[in-house]
Amino acid sequence: MRTHEATKVDLSEVRRPRGEWRVEPDLDEAVATFGELRPRLFGIAYRMTGSVADAEDLVQETWLRWQQADRGAVREPAAFLATTITRLAINALQSARVRREAYVGPWLPEPIDTGANPELLVEQDESLGFAVLLLLERLTPTERAAYVLREAFAYPYRQIAEIIHATEASARQLVSRARKHLVDGRHASVGAPERRRLLDEFLHAAQTGDLTRLEALLTDDIVSYSDGGGLAQAARFPLVGRDRVAKFVHAVSEWFWTGIDIRRIEANGEPALLLGANGAPFALFAVDATVDGVDRLFWMVNPGKLGGVLPASA
Repeated sequence: MRTHEATKVDLSEVRRPRGEWRVEPDLDEAVATFGELRPRLFGIAYRMTGSVADAEDLVQETWLRWQQADRGAVREPAAFLATTITRLAINALQSARVRREAYVGPWLPEPIDTGANPELLVEQDESLGFAVLLLLERLTPTERAAYVLREAFAYPYRQIAEIIHATEASARQLVSRARKHLVDGRHASVGAPERRRLLDEFLHAAQTGDLTRLEALLTDDIVSYSDGGGLAQAARFPLVGRDRVAKFVHAVSEWFWTGIDIRRIEANGEPALLLGANGAPFALFAVDATVDGVDRLFWMVNPGKLGGVLPASA
């Protein structure tokens, strides 16, 4: 499976501000420090942007800043690097929102294979899940940063305040406000085993065209999101409501699943299905669920956003 190895850059030389070249005697130590912290840096950037590609770009930019920094004056490299990538991500979100306003159809976070990248998972953390990442889009960039740093990585409020240029009281308020937004926008989710069971039941009902079973699995307010980005055939608007979603899934059951290869993977810490045809993956499908049933369907069919879940051979 594709994994996110350390950023590949030329480490033999570093450019001075004036333009000449020199060898850095402490570069091996700088590389080792960065390599050790890289999974956390990528984790912060990915949760902030919901994009594997954007997160990789932010990690690369953070490395360049680490190269050029006066590292001898940096007392806490981990704090320096976390601050750098978080502030870069806050800035990146400003332009990302403009791009997403022009995005064709619903925008979904880019999936990543956490089975192949277990270092991205954090204990007691839901911030990698599709539903939560989608809700995080409603937050301001600073709220999102404060929430990610606190909920995913347990940074103390004092350090969060330093990173986002705020007071400790403001950092607490930002995290509290972010939590409220997420609670208001989402029902309590079930655990992975139950979600996996519901995913399997949904798949069976969808493949067999069992409309009665489909309706029984879905909540009244279910929403189905299809992200094609204008590059693949997909619904341009979310489908809302049990009756509408069940009838849609039933209507395509006669042809959609024919000849489809299905591979079960773990994407964003959740059970998911990688769908392929003619030996090539073309979509990822996942669900979110509550005690009342499946309440979100996620269809990722944008080919440009499947790189994080494709086998290395693809």
